[in-house]
Amino acid sequence: MNEFKEAKQAYENTPIPAELDQRVRAGIRQGKAKRARQVWGKRLGTVAACFVVVAGALNVSPTMASAAADIPVLGGLFQVLTIRSYETEKDQVHYQVEVPEVDSGADIAQRVNAEIQQRVDEHVSEMEKMWTEYHEAFISTGGTEEEWAQRSMDVNVTYDIKSQTDTTVSFVVDLSQCSFNASQTQYYYNLDLENDRDITLRDLLGDDWVNICNTAIQVQIDASVDADGFTHFFSPEEGGFTTVDDTTSFYIREDGVPVVVFPEYAIAAGAMGIVEFEISQ
Repeated sequence: MNEFKEAKQAYENTPIPAELDQRVRAGIRQGKAKRARQVWGKRLGTVAACFVVVAGALNVSPTMASAAADIPVLGGLFQVLTIRSYETEKDQVHYQVEVPEVDSGADIAQRVNAEIQQRVDEHVSEMEKMWTEYHEAFISTGGTEEEWAQRSMDVNVTYDIKSQTDTTVSFVVDLSQCSFNASQTQYYYNLDLENDRDITLRDLLGDDWVNICNTAIQVQIDASVDADGFTHFFSPEEGGFTTVDDTTSFYIREDGVPVVVFPEYAIAAGAMGIVEFEISQ
């Protein structure tokens, strides 16, 4: 028995090497990390389940949607995020909204974000006002509430990224509505985030950009004339195309080619919709 006690005491008094202590501590840390991953895995499963509930809430709550959407699209010096995304219906108006934001420290990003937010808010407000006025006019001219209940309007806000690099982005914000009539307005943004500035047609085409654009556009308009001499495009005398300028809208394709855009009815009949012209050199 004394031999056993002596052996036990010698074992307990044996010093632990420093490297062994470090390994033991590392093992403990790994065990904690594994346990944390397991815990977070369970929590994420719970979060995923909760997200289904939140997604349902987004369909009826624009306020929740504004705080919930955060979907990175771009890398590099910036990201484009969906900061407000919701789908809801009120007074027979169906809203489907996706509002982008450029996440960057550049001043131009802050200016563009504020401008987009203002335009979206004005669009939604104007559509609500138009729907209310249309309802009042409908009832005052003999329509009934039962007949009115058969009418509806769609209000949409979407965006589309046309091209992107680590430092630049070209995208369009589309505001539209469809009811007793229809309308569509697009706003184009071409941003150089590295140099904190807008990208211009001059940047892409050089100092002779006006002549380059005008020639390319006129060639495409002339090509639209059929065998009977008919075209949907207005003549210059009718308010048709004459020249591009610094206010002309455009976007940049993935291959770097600029595409000039004119709003519906600006230079052609409504059947043409929004008109685009590829500007190739």
